[in-house]
Amino acid sequence: MAIRYRTVRVDGLDVFYREAGDPSAPTLVLLHGFPTSSLAYQELIGELSDEFHLIAPDYPGFGHSSAPAAGEFGYTFDRLADVVDRALETLGLRRYALYVHDYGAPIGFRLAERHPERITGIITQNGNAYEEGLTPFWDPFRKLWADPNADPSALRAFFTREATHWQYTHGVPDTALVNPDKELFDQALLDRPGSDAVQLALFLDYAANVALYPRWQEYLRTHRPPVLAVWGRNDEIFGPDGARAFARDVPDARVHLLDAGHFPLETRLTQIAALTRDFLRGLSD
Repeated sequence: MAIRYRTVRVDGLDVFYREAGDPSAPTLVLLHGFPTSSLAYQELIGELSDEFHLIAPDYPGFGHSSAPAAGEFGYTFDRLADVVDRALETLGLRRYALYVHDYGAPIGFRLAERHPERITGIITQNGNAYEEGLTPFWDPFRKLWADPNADPSALRAFFTREATHWQYTHGVPDTALVNPDKELFDQALLDRPGSDAVQLALFLDYAANVALYPRWQEYLRTHRPPVLAVWGRNDEIFGPDGARAFARDVPDARVHLLDAGHFPLETRLTQIAALTRDFLRGLSD
């Protein structure tokens, strides 16, 4: 079914989103990571739109959504979750499953905590909620979080084309399968004037997500949403122990470790689409 490209107005911001499928079908909300956008889900949306209703928004500062300067908008994960929450409410969504990747996890778990009655299930694709999932990649971030007077400028290295290319290709057995168009689009947005200040603000605020891990784990233990973890086991950002940990709080969680890196959809689309379809069908039984 055709994908439609739309915008909803939230708190003076234009929030872009991709939508496909029958709105009366079970809904899956797809929340993207860094440094990408809803474009990351374009192919998956196409794979699933025959049976499910899919919504994939871009956060403020990402993709085609409004990107106010860092001094004009408080770029925190709380604030991004607020905007996504209001966007979904404006669209009339009151019951949905979540598909989260990277930054999508802290946004999605905030939504789940606020509205546990709305969440039919959670699919996590390298979307972390456990200390076990934090690899040595995070060491320079931890040093910065521990010293608020530290100079964050070194983290700008993560905004370069080389860093973006690494995110897409590390841990990938056959990099020829990775479409370079997406990393080119991501990099064009990272290179916009003022984007570095936006992304640095979120890098600094990521410490708030780690502090909330115990609360999200409590949410999982208390509400026991069905969980599917489809994880690139070669990811050097969020390691596979982060996927396995979900089974500690949701014992019947389905955990699949794939031979892929941080963006497993880029090389394992067919496999992930099949796992997602089977999981969502189980929710609608």
